Amino acid sequence: MGLLSDNGRVLRDRIGEAIFSRVAGPEGPGTRAHIHGAPGPRWFGPERPVRQVHGDASMFIGGLSALLLQSLHPLAMAAVAGHSGFRGDPWGRLQRTSTFLAMTTYGPADGAQRAVDRVRAVHATVHGTAPDGREYRAADPHLLCWVHIAEVDCFLRAHQRFGARPLDAAGCDAYVEDMARIATALGVPDPPVNRAELTDRLAAYRGELRSTPEARDVARFLLLNPPVPVLARLPYGALAGGAVSLLPLWASRALRLPRVPPAERVLVRPLGTAVTAGIRWALAPGEPARYGQRPRRPVPGAQAGG
Repeated sequence: MGLLSDNGRVLRDRIGEAIFSRVAGPEGPGTRAHIHGAPGPRWFGPERPVRQVHGDASMFIGGLSALLLQSLHPLAMAAVAGHSGFRGDPWGRLQRTSTFLAMTTYGPADGAQRAVDRVRAVHATVHGTAPDGREYRAADPHLLCWVHIAEVDCFLRAHQRFGARPLDAAGCDAYVEDMARIATALGVPDPPVNRAELTDRLAAYRGELRSTPEARDVARFLLLNPPVPVLARLPYGALAGGAVSLLPLWASRALRLPRVPPAERVLVRPLGTAVTAGIRWALAPGEPARYGQRPRRPVPGAQAGG
């Protein structure tokens, strides 16, 4: 029994390190140590729901879902297609955005502010003309707000459906409020601070959203031709199916993604739950990080808008 237990721990550690290295990159261990070990105040205390949500494996599904939803804004999609390098270096982009999310959620306040300043400096250089002839700027507060609310909605939906400890109603509102702190720092004016405001803000953007060839191309890339090893295609497919199941029906139809709600209930959701449980086991994050303490391997998360 002891030998089996030791073998199980070795297997878990190997799988966990493989996932962590993919998501966090070669500098991940050092960055993790700084985020959780550096002294000083944090933007969010250990009791805040943003720590619980961003520390759960459901973020892998939420991040994919957010990318799909965000792509339906033609100007946001034009900025991604023209400047993000998601095709040429998808893992590098994931590593940069996951590091941003981890730093702002768990890191020291000065480190979180530096991370925000770096993102704002990059946004200031991103501008151009969309295929429909309209100009776009990544620093446009209206566009930043869309990116923000899409990811908050998807992260929260993923946590409530696939997370280990779904939040109660007050916790959901508090999560939206926590995320508003980061959004304000990034330049989003008056971000929503509870679920009702989030729902209203999403509805206000509905008339600006539409399917474009670029958005459908992103969906094909993420869902049909993902940059993952062959052996990882099956679990990735379960995560991708879960991500699609979180989208509003109008969004999945716009992206021409097939939806069969009965199959989602009996197949897609259980598979998504099983795979996120497996990732959670491999990463073994334990409780959300407390001040000055480092969890064994926190889920880095997959923020879409960093």
